[in-house]
Amino acid sequence: MRNPIAPKTPSFAALVQQFFTEYLVTQRALSSRTVACYRDALMLFLTFATQRLRKTTTALRLADIEPDLILAFLDHLEHDRRNSVRSRNLRLTALRTFLKFAARRDVSSLHAVERALSVPMKRFERPMVGYLTREEMLAVLGQPGETWTSQRDHLLLAMLYNTGARVSEIIGVRVSDVVLDGTACVHLHGKGRKQRTVPLWKATVRELRAWLRSNASLRGESILLPNRSGQLMTRSNVEQRLDIAVARAAAQIRSLTKKRISPHTIRHYFSSITMSSGYSKTLNFAANTFLRLDIVLAPNRPDFRERSQHEISSRRTDRSIRCA
Repeated sequence: MRNPIAPKTPSFAALVQQFFTEYLVTQRALSSRTVACYRDALMLFLTFATQRLRKTTTALRLADIEPDLILAFLDHLEHDRRNSVRSRNLRLTALRTFLKFAARRDVSSLHAVERALSVPMKRFERPMVGYLTREEMLAVLGQPGETWTSQRDHLLLAMLYNTGARVSEIIGVRVSDVVLDGTACVHLHGKGRKQRTVPLWKATVRELRAWLRSNASLRGESILLPNRSGQLMTRSNVEQRLDIAVARAAAQIRSLTKKRISPHTIRHYFSSITMSSGYSKTLNFAANTFLRLDIVLAPNRPDFRERSQHEISSRRTDRSIRCA
């Protein structure tokens, strides 16, 4: 009787290829953005490892990935590339995911992988995100100018202001995602393939109608807010346009010069005006929990004082809205 032939141990290059083509794409069906994040992390690590170990990428082995090498790579990210601790931990997460996958394919390297996985995440303080007053927000919005770029930028900021959306959600909005008839709303496609619908204010609807009238070529699956080439705007494009708007508004509102304003600041402003309003609003928060906002948002209502805290808690799911 023939002895069974032991399966051949896959090479390091084969493990990397299988990690992306089989595990991330086929088995987990991750989005292209997530796969790109894993790709960037591994490319940074492999570039650093080959230079430090003086090996080619094809000559690397799982046993070469030791805790000292990983720690040196993480220090390189923080000190040489000026990455934040959050970015450092994100790169480490991608590397740990690859190592866990590789350990299942190359059992002979289990001990080396176990040692590599012992590198911990780094704790860090979460900075408090700033906020804008109503006057500051309106100054940043300003008025649309006569040029195409000025009108697009104003609509871009107005949409961020109205919806509280992430930059990736706004720049990905297509004309078909906007509903202007009946109850006006916009369909947002967010992180993690989550979809949500946000109502639009009358002022935003008027501006959207004017934008679509003056840009008749935008229809169907066309990008609602494209760049000059008709393609998707990038995150850096949006940040640049916001910086220009803030610099213009700072000439009128001096308090803006002391604040660091990003698209995420506008997202927080949307939350602040919602929490200070006196009526229910439909929101979609990332927590996927249910809460009755008409109770929380209207503490000055006469009937609010008559409710005990126990009664409020027991009715949180009544007339609930989805929080994100």
